[in-house]
Amino acid sequence: MKLRSIGYMIRQGISNIDRNKMFSVASIATMTACIFLFGAFMSILLNVNALRTELEEQVGVTVFFTEGITEDEIQKIGEQITKIEHVTEIHYTSAEEAWEKYKEERFGSNPQLAEGFKENPLANSASFTIFVDKIENQQQVVDEIGKIEGVRQINQSSAAAKNLKGFNKIFSYISAGVIAVLLIVSIILIMNTITVGITVRKEEIVLMKLIGATDSFVRGPFIIEGLLLGLIGSAIPLGILYAVYNLLISRLLARFGFLNAMGGVLLNVNQVFAILLPLGVLLGIGIGVAGARITVKRHLDV
Repeated sequence: MKLRSIGYMIRQGISNIDRNKMFSVASIATMTACIFLFGAFMSILLNVNALRTELEEQVGVTVFFTEGITEDEIQKIGEQITKIEHVTEIHYTSAEEAWEKYKEERFGSNPQLAEGFKENPLANSASFTIFVDKIENQQQVVDEIGKIEGVRQINQSSAAAKNLKGFNKIFSYISAGVIAVLLIVSIILIMNTITVGITVRKEEIVLMKLIGATDSFVRGPFIIEGLLLGLIGSAIPLGILYAVYNLLISRLLARFGFLNAMGGVLLNVNQVFAILLPLGVLLGIGIGVAGARITVKRHLDV
């Protein structure tokens, strides 16, 4: 396609928006609202997902060993566990460390009570605590650990794993449903705007096709129009979201100091917009171009 033709399409696309100011403004306003809601929902989703990931990482599996096993054998078991797929971390607790922790928890205010134990009553309580990347993979890891010689017992929090898996499933369905509704509404609005543009230029389009204009040449200005509407309709809500999210997070952290201490509970604005910015722009462009293509295909048979 010639550069001059591309220039013509761009000018006509801009002209279409100018000619249909009322519908274009309505389309941009509605798309702004839709993408703002989408961005707000995505911000919540990203924070919930970060919290969910943190909770998953805290749900560990504890592995105990057969009696009389040596430290060298324990370390070899640890090496085998680290090679299992989905294992992210492994922490070793010796029998002495387990006893010291138990004494602190049980006899913290009266340490003299523990002096009655001449030997470590938890001599066989050395253990590994294993963390996996996703809670869905925990059972697979447990099954693999169970095959290792020297492993006596594996403790896992089945209830916590089941609850997190259920939450992940429900949250995924809700996320997909909300995003699908917002996308459909936005595309319908863009289609209505493009339809008005085609109706206004119906006679011009007929003449262009009669003198030999190709379908792509006729379609071009409407695609440009949809693209520009999508860009504008995504830039406005993303700018508003950036300011609102940054202000909201700053005030929450200032008001609730414990959130700072917990660290990573709330994502900062740069972490959110590293994902939301490209996604929002692509979404706006995609909605605009998709709406234009669908409408042109339905109404450009002249």
